[in-house]
Amino acid sequence: MNSPDNNRADNGGPDRQLERHARQLWREAAQRIDPATAGRLRAARRQALESARAPAHRAVRWLIPTGAFAVIALAAVMAWRPLPPQAPATPNVAGSLDEVDTELPPDADKADPNLYQNLDFYGWLASTGNQTAAR
Repeated sequence: MNSPDNNRADNGGPDRQLERHARQLWREAAQRIDPATAGRLRAARRQALESARAPAHRAVRWLIPTGAFAVIALAAVMAWRPLPPQAPATPNVAGSLDEVDTELPPDADKADPNLYQNLDFYGWLASTGNQTAAR
C-alpha cells in the first residue's frame, strides 16, 4: 500500500526540512546545557513519568470501595426479592384430606352464603345433568 510518506521524495517537502533543522538545533542545544539545568530537566522528566503512572494507582484504590458497593447492592436485591408462596401448614392429616376431597360440598363456614340462595336450582341442575349424560 502507498502511504503518504512513500509518495514523497527522500528530501521531502519544506516540512521535512524544517523537522531536520529543528532536530539539529535541539541536539546542539542539548550538548551546551550546563549540569544544573540538565539535573533540573532530568528531575522534571522523572516527576512527569511518575505522575503518568499515578492514575493506575488511583484506579486500584477505587476497586475496593466499588466492589464493596456491588456486594451490598447484590445482597439488597437478594433480600428484597419476594419469597415464593408457601403451602399452609396443616396441623393434622384430617384437615388436609378435607381440602383434597372435592366431591363433598364445602363446610358452611367456608362457603359463600350466596351459594345457598338457589338450592332448588342446583338440585334441578344436578338431576338434569345426570339425565343428559345418560342419553
